[in-house]
Formats: sequence, C-alpha cells, structure tokens
Amino acid sequence: MLNPRQEKIVTIAAFTANGNLEKLKTALNEGLDAGLTVSEIREILIQMYAYTGFPRSLNGINTFMNVISERQKKGIEDIAGEEPAVLPAGTDRDEYGEKVRMKLAGISTLPPKSGYQIFAPGIDTFLKEHLFADIFGRGVLDYSSREIATVSALAAMTGTEGQLQFHMGAAMNVGVTGTQMENLLSVLNEKVGTREAVMARKVYARVQENRAKNR
Repeated sequence: MLNPRQEKIVTIAAFTANGNLEKLKTALNEGLDAGLTVSEIREILIQMYAYTGFPRSLNGINTFMNVISERQKKGIEDIAGEEPAVLPAGTDRDEYGEKVRMKLAGISTLPPKSGYQIFAPGIDTFLKEHLFADIFGRGVLDYSSREIATVSALAAMTGTEGQLQFHMGAAMNVGVTGTQMENLLSVLNEKVGTREAVMARKVYARVQENRAKNR
C-alpha cells in the first residue's frame, strides 16, 4: 500500500492541479502531520508548474507559505528537510534528461524521433533539459514520489488522458506497484472526486492491458 506520506502526495498534487485551495490547505496540513518535510512538499509544488502551469503552482506555494506561518504561530515546528541539489557544472542536460525519460518509459534503446519531437523540437528540448534534468535532478523526492504526484495531478485535470497513461506506466517503471496504484485510485475517489477516479481507472485499465501484452 501507499504509506501515509505518499497518500498525502496524492491529495496535495491533485488539489494544486484543480485549484481547490481550501482542500489544498487541509491536504498540506495533513501532509506535514504525516511526516512530509517542508522541502518535500515545496518540491511537489514546484514540479506541478511543469504539468499544471505557473498560476496553479504559485497558488499552491502561496497557500503552503500561509499554512507554515499559521502552524508556526501555533508553536508547531515542522521538519525543514534537505535542500535541493544542483546538477554538476558541465552536465549535458539533454543527455541527462533523455536518460531519465527513458527510465520512466521503461526502455533501454532510444527510438527514432516522431510526432511532436519532429514538429516542435523546442518542446522536446524543454522536456529533456528542464523537466527531466533541472527538476528531476533536484533530488529531495525520489522518482516514484514525483510520479505519484504527476499521476495525481493529471488525474485531477481534464483532457490529460494521454499524458496520464504515460505517467501511470512511468510510475510503475520506477517502483510503484499495482497495489499502490489501486490505492492511489482509491484516494482519488475518496478525497478528490468520483469523476476523476473513474477517468483514472479507465486509463489504468489501458496501462495494465499494454503492460500485459509487452511481457
């Protein structure tokens, strides 16, 4: 099963993505109470901008700042956590990001470029060098935690089924088990919404079908 900290990643990411700041405030408090560090939650909210846009990410960060301030006034001292890392000088960010993306995709051989990679090569560069190098290279969260956050955020939005399918597979490629994915869907249903959970479950069925074919 997802541990309590991972369950709170689900709700923090989902409510950041759908913009429900009142529920996000509750989720942030619950996340801190469950043992997530300030640095870990901050990293979730930073990563969210790559999937939900700056407005939702910044709203989440401002909400988190208010939560920390309120808790400090109550005498609650939360664990700060580790500081994010910086990629070493001279790192080939394109190569680094490509390797991360291949790990998430569960492949060891780089396929020929296709689709958006050819039509809009700039976005492919941003995905590799910024998202999968600059952001994933910051550490603090492991890949499975980052993918739990991404899956939860995509499930909380509409029109993101294609990306959700990739990232559900990616989550399982970096260690999220089938039982944990079922647990994530249950948290979505109980805490976020039935519509979101139903859509995510349909996408997950396709992921399971494709993985079964490729075994």
